[in-house]
Amino acid sequence: MLNINLDSVFTEFEKASGTNSSEHAFANSRARLRMTTLYQVAGSNNGIVVGTGNKVEDFGVGFYTKYGDGGVDISPIADCTKTQVWDMGRELGINPAIIDAAPTDGLWLDGRNDEQQLGMSYQELEETMENPNSKNYQQYLKIRETNLHKMNPIPVCKFEE
Repeated sequence: MLNINLDSVFTEFEKASGTNSSEHAFANSRARLRMTTLYQVAGSNNGIVVGTGNKVEDFGVGFYTKYGDGGVDISPIADCTKTQVWDMGRELGINPAIIDAAPTDGLWLDGRNDEQQLGMSYQELEETMENPNSKNYQQYLKIRETNLHKMNPIPVCKFEE
């Protein structure tokens, strides 16, 4: 198993950023640094980068970093809900401590988890995505609207010849 600690690289990046210091931008830069590292390892081993995003995160609320954890070659579980992913983990015998841990992107120094960032649990998000009449639907739409720029194709300027 390969374990690459990116802390010192990111610390130098933070220092070099000077006054361009936004906590949110730095969190996204951490995800992009991880993505760059994954592509380096994949490219060095004639491999590809496999995504771990699911239907709720990637296509429901866009809870990923553009060109970070959203930068992958294939996304085999993208059509699965978070509940289905947890169920697959149990079926495959994954350590229950991993399955039961609070989901987190690991990008924040204060250790905040996904639910704290989103304001909704994955169970609530799944229920809301399946039932537009749910009490949380407006909250879900607000989260989704904020992140649509990640889920929509990149805008292209067209010029007439």
